[in-house]
Amino acid sequence: MYKLAALLAFAASPALATGLEIDVTGEANGTLVIDLYEDVAPLHVEQITAIAAAGSYDGVVFHRVIDGFMAQTGDVENGVMGMDLSRAGTGGSEFPDIPAEFSDVPFERGVIGMARAQNPNSANSQFFIMFEPGYFLNGQYTVVGEVVEGMDVVDAIKRGTGANGAVIGQPDMMAAVRVTE
Repeated sequence: MYKLAALLAFAASPALATGLEIDVTGEANGTLVIDLYEDVAPLHVEQITAIAAAGSYDGVVFHRVIDGFMAQTGDVENGVMGMDLSRAGTGGSEFPDIPAEFSDVPFERGVIGMARAQNPNSANSQFFIMFEPGYFLNGQYTVVGEVVEGMDVVDAIKRGTGANGAVIGQPDMMAAVRVTE
C-alpha cells in the first residue's frame, strides 16, 4: 500500500527529477548514474521517476540482454527477483501505457530507451540500455536518457542466450533505484 500511495503522490507532483542512480548486483556490481531527458520525453520521465520513487524498481532483474545490442529491465510486475521469472518481460506497472514521444536523439552507446510492444504507444515501465549504437531504433522508440557514469557496470551485465536474449539462471538486478535532482 505504501508503494501505491508514494506512486500516486509522486505522479501528482511536477517532475523535478534530473536522473536516476541504479545499484546493480549480480555478475555486474556497481552504480549507474543516468541523466534523464525531461525536455525530450516528459511523460516517460515522469512515469519512470514515479515508479523509482515508489521503490518499485528495487529488485527488478535484467531479463533480456543481447550482447552488442542492449540490456532490458523494468518489469515491475513480473520481473522482481524471488518471483517466478518465467514471465519476466511481459508486465508493466500500475500506471497506464504512455503515448510515444519520439525524438531526433539517436540511439548511441549508453542511451536509455523505453521498451514497448508492437504498438508505439505501449511503453510503460520497462527500459533498455544500449551497449552499442542502434540507429535502426531511431524515431521508433522513445529516448529517455543516457548513462553518464557506470558504463563499465552495464558492460558487465550477464548476457542472455538465443535471439531474444533471455537471461537463463540467476540474472543481474537493480538492487536499488534512487531518483536524483
